[in-house]
Amino acid sequence: MALATPINDPRLLDRLRQIRLLALDVDGVLTDGRLYFQADGVEIKAFHTQDGLGIKLLRRAGIQVALLTGRESSMVSHRAAALGIDHVFQSCEDKLATLRELCRRKNLSLEQVAYCGDDLPDLAAIQRAGIGITVPGAPPYIHALADWVTLRSGGHGAVREICDTLLEAQGHRDALVDTYLHVQH
Repeated sequence: MALATPINDPRLLDRLRQIRLLALDVDGVLTDGRLYFQADGVEIKAFHTQDGLGIKLLRRAGIQVALLTGRESSMVSHRAAALGIDHVFQSCEDKLATLRELCRRKNLSLEQVAYCGDDLPDLAAIQRAGIGITVPGAPPYIHALADWVTLRSGGHGAVREICDTLLEAQGHRDALVDTYLHVQH
């Protein structure tokens, strides 16, 4: 059974401390999962600004971020570029194989990866990553196989929740908050 408060579980807290890469599905995790198309067929996606800041904070703390999505979208490329995410895999059919290859290139083990996804194409990565995460909108059988179900929904701060939890578990949160308290004007 997946946990909603991983910071209170000593076993999961130990695993959170080992994470060096957060890998995320896009639709349903960074977005609410709905697909929006304009009359001309152009796709539009809505991303939560708090998720974006969480990703930037992770990167500042030395934790890498990757996006793995089964779809191809220029919106994903634009968002990744804006957040400084270097590892972006679109039209990704085998997310676990892609994750393994990324780990090989970055000299990481799967145990050093937290992966968040919301549906069947994410299941193998959720199961094999050091920490498998899903969101409330995922089907119940995905919840049952994940280590952690976020409290916040995809596209509504779930990624920020993950980022904040990782930062707290690894002892980075307070120092990062302090940088915002002492901003010079």
